[in-house]
Amino acid sequence: MAQSQGWVKRYLKAFCKGFFVAVPVAVTFLDRVACVARVEGASMQPSLNPGGSQSSDVVLLNHWKVRNFEVQRGDIVSLVSPKNPEQKIIKRVIALEGDIIRTMGHKNRYVKVPRGHIWVEGDHHGHSFDSNSFGPVSLGLLHAHATHILWPPERWQKLESVLPPERILVKSEEE
Repeated sequence: MAQSQGWVKRYLKAFCKGFFVAVPVAVTFLDRVACVARVEGASMQPSLNPGGSQSSDVVLLNHWKVRNFEVQRGDIVSLVSPKNPEQKIIKRVIALEGDIIRTMGHKNRYVKVPRGHIWVEGDHHGHSFDSNSFGPVSLGLLHAHATHILWPPERWQKLESVLPPERILVKSEEE
């Protein structure tokens, strides 16, 4: 009897040690390196959730990649909603600071993206609450870069950073 109690004590002690090491490591990893998220809604169709409301894609979000606010045109990013800080949204980067973009429904027909900002849009125009609604987005609201679709298994793939052909810039800062 005493022997079995000793085994239980050792087991609990080892479990607690492992738990108190694993939890902070896991939390740090999920906060600083990468996490997974379910994508809801139609705003990024056909890139994400092509099946509509019947299915939701699960994506890998890479926090590390945006730690220095280095994003490229065409990247799919997660960011804090400028209108609701409790909500995260996922959109495609269309323009970077200094670029001039022809908008699709914004109050101004052309917008020069200010320093420290990006222009983001959903791939499914007309079903997306994006920069055409709220304007350029501060780089400080960037949360992560979506790099891969993880679920459903038949959609496993790397997400490509491509600009939709109809979203050509009027003028790029690089020109």
